[in-house]
Amino acid sequence: MRFFETTPLGSILNRFSADFNTIDQHIPTTLECLSRSTLLCISALAVISYVTPIFIISLVPLVITCYFIQKYFRVASRDLQQVEDSTQLPLLAHFSETVEGLTTIRAFRYEARFQQKLLELTDSNNIASLFLTAANRWLEVRMEYIGACVVLVAAVASITYRLQNNLATGLVGLGLIYALMVSNYLNWMVRNLSDMEIQLGAVKRINSLLKTEPENYKGLLSPSQIPQDWPNSGEIQIQNLSVRYDSSLKPVLKHVNAHITPGQKIGICGRTGSGKSSFSLAFFRMVDMFQGRIIIDGIDIAKLPLQTLRSRLSIILQDPILFSGTIRFNLDPENKCSDCVLWEALEIAQLKHVVKALPGGLDALVTEGGENFSVGQRQLFCLARAFVRKSSVLIMDEATASIDMATENILQKVVMTAFHERTVVIIAHRVHTILNADMVIVMKRGAIMEYDKPEALLEQEGSMFASYVQADK
Repeated sequence: MRFFETTPLGSILNRFSADFNTIDQHIPTTLECLSRSTLLCISALAVISYVTPIFIISLVPLVITCYFIQKYFRVASRDLQQVEDSTQLPLLAHFSETVEGLTTIRAFRYEARFQQKLLELTDSNNIASLFLTAANRWLEVRMEYIGACVVLVAAVASITYRLQNNLATGLVGLGLIYALMVSNYLNWMVRNLSDMEIQLGAVKRINSLLKTEPENYKGLLSPSQIPQDWPNSGEIQIQNLSVRYDSSLKPVLKHVNAHITPGQKIGICGRTGSGKSSFSLAFFRMVDMFQGRIIIDGIDIAKLPLQTLRSRLSIILQDPILFSGTIRFNLDPENKCSDCVLWEALEIAQLKHVVKALPGGLDALVTEGGENFSVGQRQLFCLARAFVRKSSVLIMDEATASIDMATENILQKVVMTAFHERTVVIIAHRVHTILNADMVIVMKRGAIMEYDKPEALLEQEGSMFASYVQADK
């Protein structure tokens, strides 16, 4: 879960589409071209060296020059081909801004065609393509210079060697023919080497997925050590809990301590970034609890298998989630409950009349994402689903943030009546939604600042909770 939270969806799709396509289709072709051009270049130099052994002396400076040229070209080519927008490369950004500035000059305003061409150039793909073409031409010119030097050295060496050693005319011609082709071979060898370096980046990115650290699914407790009805009462003890999203990041919760008795309704409030949502994620072990622990009904949740932990707790999120299928499937995915229990849950959520009016009743279809229901109705379906699960612990993470006041009142009424025997942790979007809670936790910068009954906090002078309530009116 942490991987999908921290990795953009587009990046994942690119790994399984563009990168795999590069590995399957492009790398073999590029490798073949690179091998062929390299072998041709080596064979040409070998023939020249065989015809005129003195040529080997001149290879040293030529090879050094070629090395620095190809190194510079590979760096430039890699940057230009990998750029996705002009802001990623200062040179492209500067060029784009310069061209855009030219379009504002009075002298060019009358020339609409020229202005349009300049605007087309500001597109990042056009700019990258333009610079890549220029880089290829840059390489071609310099490889031709090296090729000319090879021809010159080979010709002088052949003439000198023929005069001294009576070299056959045919061998001289053979050496010069190969010397004329060296520049072309060098050009393609460097280009293919640059392309291969870029394409191997796809292998590196996919290989990084293999090194993704998996979550600890198994846990330390076996199924026989976990009671079938856990959690049965809903007592929660939070002891010196510190939480962070990654080992390289700072903690978002710092030394949090709290004790929630069975059946209590706990409201949690605070400014944005105070750690409210991180508090709820800690119950499902979706964040790194590097210090402290959460004990629910006598069992440390860090020792539980993830499947067991997440299947025994219930949560209602800010954005209600429904799945494609039937209403029955959305309320009871494991098909464990009878129709009477499902209708009871719908009646508690005040959706019974809505479902009865649909063709098929409980077997009525739910479109993708529940688009055939309003946001408020989707949230109430999530509430009914939580009731069906019969979990002793319910977490509501800003569940009223995206619904209207009428639906919010229904939600609060159901929580205080149908869930009166269950422990409910309410992450408040609006402070007035937790005024009827048994206890209130006020958080700031990952720490608990106030923890008391709402009435007691409202009576305290300088209370943060009282200031939040006043600002919410």
